[in-house]
Amino acid sequence: MKAKDIRALSADEILTKTNDMREELMKLRFQQVAGQLTDTSRLRILRRQIARMETVLSEKQKPAE
Repeated sequence: MKAKDIRALSADEILTKTNDMREELMKLRFQQVAGQLTDTSRLRILRRQIARMETVLSEKQKPAE
C-alpha cells in the first residue's frame, strides 16, 4: 500500500490496518523461529508498511494539535 492510498483512509481505518499487520508480523516471527517461514522478505515488507502507516497517522494528528 502506498502512502497516497494510506492518506485517503481515516485515522480509525489506519489504526485497524496497523493492528492487523502487527498481528500478522507476530505470526510470521513465530513461524521464522519454528523454521516454517519460507518467504522471509514478507517480514521486511510488513515492517515497512507498518512504519508507513504510523508516519501518515502522525501527519494526520499533527495539524489537529
